Amino acid sequence: MPIIQIFGANKCQNTRAALRFFKERRVPIQFIDLSEKGLSEGEFQSIRKAVGLENMIDTEGRGYQRQNLKYQKFDIEIKLKENPLLIKTPIVRQSPSSSAKATADKKATVDYVPETWKQWLAQG
Repeated sequence: MPIIQIFGANKCQNTRAALRFFKERRVPIQFIDLSEKGLSEGEFQSIRKAVGLENMIDTEGRGYQRQNLKYQKFDIEIKLKENPLLIKTPIVRQSPSSSAKATADKKATVDYVPETWKQWLAQG
């Protein structure tokens, strides 16, 4: 069975929905609260590779709007590393099962996308 990691904030409705999605299917998960712990460099780069940097920033979120980032030029990667709560959540990562190749890439999504997660679970 794949290992599922969910990065998000407890206050985020989509993060809570993602947690519920996997719990209802009895899939073991590891939850990382971004308000307490940010992403490591390796986690950040793995997610960036899977979803793209532009897709990681939450342009609809309160933090983005409070900082008026819509009207500023900034380096997205630096800004996301400085403030992980600007990242669109939930981030859901699937690590390959131990029987899969150790070098296989981890899959990742941002936002609530149960259709993709169902495909992951069907593939085992």
